[in-house]
Amino acid sequence: MIHSLFIINSSGDVFLEKHWKSVVPRSVCDYFLDILRAKPNDIPPIIATPHHYLTSIQRGGVYLLAVCKQEFPPLFVIEFLHRVVDIFDDYFSECTETTIKENYVVVYELLDEMLDYGYPLATESNILKELIKPPNILRTIANTVTGKSNVSGTLPSGQLSAIPWRRTGVKYNNNEAYFDVVEEVDAIIDKSGSTVFAEIQGYIDCCIKLSGMPDLTLSFMNPRLFDDVSFHPCVRFKRWESERILSFIPPDGNFRLMSYHIGTQTVVAIPIYIRHNLILRNGEQGKLDLTVGPKTTLGRTVENVKLEICMPKAVLNCILVANQGKYTFDPVTKILHWDVGRIDITKLPNIRGAIAVQAGCSSIDTNPFINVQFTISQLAVSGLKVNRLDMYGEKYKPFKGVKYVTKAGKFQIRM
Repeated sequence: MIHSLFIINSSGDVFLEKHWKSVVPRSVCDYFLDILRAKPNDIPPIIATPHHYLTSIQRGGVYLLAVCKQEFPPLFVIEFLHRVVDIFDDYFSECTETTIKENYVVVYELLDEMLDYGYPLATESNILKELIKPPNILRTIANTVTGKSNVSGTLPSGQLSAIPWRRTGVKYNNNEAYFDVVEEVDAIIDKSGSTVFAEIQGYIDCCIKLSGMPDLTLSFMNPRLFDDVSFHPCVRFKRWESERILSFIPPDGNFRLMSYHIGTQTVVAIPIYIRHNLILRNGEQGKLDLTVGPKTTLGRTVENVKLEICMPKAVLNCILVANQGKYTFDPVTKILHWDVGRIDITKLPNIRGAIAVQAGCSSIDTNPFINVQFTISQLAVSGLKVNRLDMYGEKYKPFKGVKYVTKAGKFQIRM
């Protein structure tokens, strides 16, 4: 399946390579690098070369490039590459060029265990942590002195069971199960405030610390909301198809139970609004007046609001007054950043002032747009609600909790 893996930084330098079946020359990356230099924002995920197929993803400022010699299911390889980055995030807190270089030995050990002769083998974090201990300062010093490695000498018992994602013999004094329902709103709002496009990308992240081998079922109040779903391998898909209930034996620790997509525009409520008035005249002083307020939040507070306003190239400077937060204007990129913070409904955030416009510039007619970020706690904007969580196979009663969060995804307002 996968012959080689190359990890490339944003400058186009290959700083790590790993080969499984046979050594593929580094020159194969030139096909990818040519496209990266020519169209950095439009790299196709699959590149066919005369003798290889190149599959790439970009995360954390680095590119992971998998090389295959035969045809393959492309989503299979893409999903594996994302799983590699998720494991690096779990082990090193982030997947960047610096952290990978600082942990070369552990990275190679992980890649050896995750792929066997080109085929995925162990991709669950809790199983890998039994095989390869996460790095820390004391363990690194001890390994340097004794000459030992992080790799365990025994194979985890769960790896050979019918449930390879969960290790055996798990015991906790406090048995807890937490579920985070996170929804990201992607939307385009036109100049008049009407919704041009809106959809929701959601996921349910879990932190399961339960003893033994619990069998869980999670049900929703309105499971018909989902237009598309993707599950962790632990979920019994036939049960979901027939009853719309998530039935699973969970991995130990943190994992993503499911991802979902809601594309029905009538279901997607727009949480905030922006009243904007921008006047630009060639060679004259323009005006800007922006007000941000909550729209459909069911009384929840909108927090961490940030606005990024992409101004026309004719704008030279902005002299503004904000009644809340701070703003900065970059005269090179022509981007106005306004860090609003929390929206107080008794005094809505407002920014207004003068805009200096260059004389004789033809780009004055360009319509600017606003990229918006926000967070709303204890709200799933789609209306999704967890009905109940039941546990079978164990006699204790765990502590259960569900948290809802709504965030801005690609949320754009046109002016």
